[in-house]
Formats: sequence, C-alpha cells, structure tokens
Amino acid sequence: MTLSTRSAVLSLYMRVFRIARAWQAQTGIMSDTEAERKYIVQEARTLFRQNQQLTDQESIRRCIEECEARIEIVRSQLFRDLCTTTLRRFQALPLGLQKLNINATSRKGRLRGTEEE
Repeated sequence: MTLSTRSAVLSLYMRVFRIARAWQAQTGIMSDTEAERKYIVQEARTLFRQNQQLTDQESIRRCIEECEARIEIVRSQLFRDLCTTTLRRFQALPLGLQKLNINATSRKGRLRGTEEE
C-alpha cells in the first residue's frame, strides 16, 4: 500500500468514526441512537480489518470508493434529518415568532413592519 493510499484509508476510517459520534437515530430515542452508533463502529472495524491484508491497488481503490459512497449516503441522510428536525422546531414556534425576521432592522433601529411614529 502506498503512502497516499494509506493516508486516504486512515482518513476514511476517521471520518466513519466522526459520523458515528454525530449519529442520531430517527426515532430520537437515546438507546436507539447508542445502538446505531455502536453498530456503525463495529461494522467499520470489521470491514476495515477484513480488508487490511489487501495488496492489489485495484481492490483497495474499489473498497475506498465503496466507503466514500456509504459516507455520502449517510451524509445526505444526516442532512435530511437535520432539515426535518429544524423544520419541526420552526413549526413549533408561536406564529408571531415565525414571522419575525431577525435581520430585518431598519436604519433607524426599528423592526420592519412596525409603524412609524
């Protein structure tokens, strides 16, 4: 394994562990989150150890591409979950706060939409 390949593999390995630390179960239940995090870590360790003895550059490249594809799937799922959670929180706000534009101050320091005196 070349030095650049080794660093790419180690970088992917660390990315998987960072994803596991940030993982949240869709149910929102902490025990589910912990179980899923544990599964991600165990699966990564198993697959990386299983492929540790590969020497063929083409096989290594395929494994790297598979790992990157899995990471991309997870990232898109995490992003979708984050957007859904943010939308739910926004919808839970009282109606008056939803309409408030935080950056909507006029030059006079008043909120837009308020009546001038």
